[in-house]
Amino acid sequence: MSLRRLLKSHLAPHRQAIVFVLVLQAGQTTAGLLLPGLNATLIDDGVLLGDQSVIWRMGAIMLVVSLVQVVLLTGAVWFASRAAMAFGRDIRGDVFDRITRYSTREIGRFGTPSLITRITNDTHQIQTLMAMVGTMMITAPLTMIAGIVLAIRTDAGLSVLLWVVIPLEIIIMGSIIAAMNPAFRKMQKRIDRVNAVLREQITGIRVVRAFTREPVESARFADANDRLTATSMRAARLMAATFPAVTLLVNLSSVALLWIGADRIEDGSTQIGSLVAYITYLLQILLAVTMAAFMVSMIPRAAVAAERIVEVLDTESSVVPPADPVREFLRPGTVEFRGVGFRYPGAEHAVLDNVAFTALPGETTAIIGSTGAGKTTLLTLAARLADASTGEVSVGGVDVRRLDQILLWQAIGYVPQRAYLFSGTVASNLRYGRPDATDGELWEALEIAQAAGFVQSMPEGLASPINQGGTNVSGGQRQRLSIARALVAQPAVFLFDDSFSALDLATEDRLRRALYPHTRNAAVLVVAQRISTIETADQIIVLEGGVVVGMGRHNELLSTCPTYAEIVSSQRGGEAA
Repeated sequence: MSLRRLLKSHLAPHRQAIVFVLVLQAGQTTAGLLLPGLNATLIDDGVLLGDQSVIWRMGAIMLVVSLVQVVLLTGAVWFASRAAMAFGRDIRGDVFDRITRYSTREIGRFGTPSLITRITNDTHQIQTLMAMVGTMMITAPLTMIAGIVLAIRTDAGLSVLLWVVIPLEIIIMGSIIAAMNPAFRKMQKRIDRVNAVLREQITGIRVVRAFTREPVESARFADANDRLTATSMRAARLMAATFPAVTLLVNLSSVALLWIGADRIEDGSTQIGSLVAYITYLLQILLAVTMAAFMVSMIPRAAVAAERIVEVLDTESSVVPPADPVREFLRPGTVEFRGVGFRYPGAEHAVLDNVAFTALPGETTAIIGSTGAGKTTLLTLAARLADASTGEVSVGGVDVRRLDQILLWQAIGYVPQRAYLFSGTVASNLRYGRPDATDGELWEALEIAQAAGFVQSMPEGLASPINQGGTNVSGGQRQRLSIARALVAQPAVFLFDDSFSALDLATEDRLRRALYPHTRNAAVLVVAQRISTIETADQIIVLEGGVVVGMGRHNELLSTCPTYAEIVSSQRGGEAA
């Protein structure tokens, strides 16, 4: 069982706190069970006999016992809460650590919204269960067992009622809980769906507004929200039914107990104090059963959450760190593809097939092709964000699957197709790949990336705030800051994935001219759509359907590669012909 496995693996560091909780809960439960007996003595020997000394003495003892119970209960709740919060923290940390090791393949399999739900909502469900176990579940069985024993000792004749009431309550609560399990399982999937729709709409809000699709998107969110609400309402109705059912059972039991007890008092078989104590024990027992049932009702949802979390923890990344990693490059700055193929799991066709070329230090290798040709996938394989299905990708003369991953990623400056900035400042984003970079190096990188002008115009310069995703700067500014970030890292290999598309031609030309002197010792791989971006490249790779259909310089390809000639012709109005 996934939940049991998580508890076993993640509660071990908190054994001491759990022992404290058990001891304190046992103590406060014992104190609570002493009170009905003390109250019976106070009534029978004090109130009924008019003995003031017994009343004062028993009242003082009951007060002390109550204070002890409060202190013990407070300590138990404190330790239980700390253990539960630390337990949740550890699970979140492990899930986050696992996700950060995933390749693009695993991220795509689970989906970003589902991963966010698993690390937040699912973890919260288990954490809440642990907190409730520490405060209620430990108390419930102790109270129920000890209460039954004390109730029988108080009046065995009345105890026949327990053999009817307790099994009846267990049957009622068990039926309700059995119906709740599928509802909770469905609820987590509905939460995933709401998160997915919401994330799409927030991310694409400009597109939504540009196409005046607000009503459609509102309807789509409303549909997902209504489905979640309907499932939540079903689970809530079932959970809400537990308390009226238990209350009805408690009241009927109390009436039956008073009815039977009145006859036993009349014939002298029991005393008033004993009947009052027995009623209190019965209420404590039934309350304990209710608490246990309430806890059990939380287990199905926590179990579903645990299954989803364990699924993440058990899923290994397809990019596996080498057992004996190579920690030195043989030919720094060299990237080589040898018969590389890549296919997504379950896909009918390969994204890349038998790709072979070499990118040397000081040279620019450009990659061009139609949409879906596999250009971005090629750079992803070079950075080992995924592994090739066939063939070999080497960086620095070593197969990337044998290289130490940190060494590989430190050697690569990757500028993704969708420029992304983190919340913080301009400086914190630029130092992302090299935290010890000086302000002078940051400004130099900004100058090369043609970003120094707009950063200088910001009120706080390098300390100017950047929103999550860089939403407070334009698309072109985001791209230039992303390029500057790669330059600050001073890598041996630059991977530009269509990184100049948001720039005007003049800015792009200045950037490429400024870039050249600072990349003369590095291999540069550029994915681009514009011919003007790549026509001066030392080597151009033309991809079509994942296959290399042309390789060479601009002028060579115009006469030898029809696909490249067609691209040039389409962009320059027939000039290629």
